[in-house]
Amino acid sequence: MSALTSRMTGGMSALTSRMMGVFTPARLSALMMYLASFLVALALATALVMLTGYSMTDTAVALYQGSLGDGTSIGLTIDKATPLLLVAVGAIISAKAGIFNIGQEGQLLVGAMVGAGVALFMPGPGWLVMTLTLVGAALGGALWAGVPAVLYYWRGVDVVISTLLMVFVGIQLAWFSVNRDYLLQETTEGGRVASPQSDLLPEHALLPRIGEYPGIAVSSGVIIVLVLTLLAAVMLRYSTWGFRLRMLGHNPVAARRAGVRAAVLGSGALLLSGGAAGLAGGVMLSEAYRFQPGVSDNMGWDGLLVALVARNHPLVAIPVALFFGALRAGGGFLASTGVPRYLVSVVTALLVLAAVFPSAYAEIRKRRRPRSPR
Repeated sequence: MSALTSRMTGGMSALTSRMMGVFTPARLSALMMYLASFLVALALATALVMLTGYSMTDTAVALYQGSLGDGTSIGLTIDKATPLLLVAVGAIISAKAGIFNIGQEGQLLVGAMVGAGVALFMPGPGWLVMTLTLVGAALGGALWAGVPAVLYYWRGVDVVISTLLMVFVGIQLAWFSVNRDYLLQETTEGGRVASPQSDLLPEHALLPRIGEYPGIAVSSGVIIVLVLTLLAAVMLRYSTWGFRLRMLGHNPVAARRAGVRAAVLGSGALLLSGGAAGLAGGVMLSEAYRFQPGVSDNMGWDGLLVALVARNHPLVAIPVALFFGALRAGGGFLASTGVPRYLVSVVTALLVLAAVFPSAYAEIRKRRRPRSPR
């Protein structure tokens, strides 16, 4: 009996010590900071909605109905979250190497453009054309990210500036391609004016859907994205490549002295980031059915925000992407009820600020803290 009592006492002591290790003062302070940030963001969003003459309760109900109200809404939320997660995973890979790629919007657009070209002009069986469409989209995004990589490691051009400027070049290239009949411009008959868009993509080049209306029906691209996310999480955490990537991101000088080839590893990370964004554009083609310059729909920017809110953790990016996808799906339904859709964008921005403020504040305090003398 005494032995059993001592074991139970020892087990309770171990459990208590573990709980105390989890709920340290620093972690409790960070948790309270996050809670306060989100409460302030929700208060500001409520005040903004009420100032515009709408009810916050009605707005929240409309967002819920458009994103999680039924099977169709849930499927739409997952479809919206799929490219966001893929863009976020690519952004996380480049950020681990200390390279901040902010050109995902252009890389996604160029990837969708290349994928549409492959789908329209590549002959062959359906499965082959569909596969080559996705591969072409990924290669298009990777090559578009390769230009800043070359500029950075060859001429020292800042990656943030070059990737951002490449977005505007990609937009102009997309408009050029849909306004030339020898590229992707829509085929017309009978003197009809051609629209700045491509022809409808062949059915066999599109990703099949899982499920049927009115239940949950999602694109099969969600399986591809989840597999790539899990693979990226495992490789970044447990592989030699991931270790070298994190070493390069933490201390480039020490990484070079340890034998890491910064140009090769960093360029590869940036190419993977662009390839993920381009592949997201290829996945989105199955929802848009044709290529248009507006097909990106700010998915590149929002995917970058997903990576930022997830603090560069691939697995954490999954629920964050679902949250952003729900906001997008609910925002479309909200606009149909008469509430301005820009309110959803403002609420999203406030929530993003609430998510990144605690870590940014902690980093600022850390840098301002005076160092103790040796």
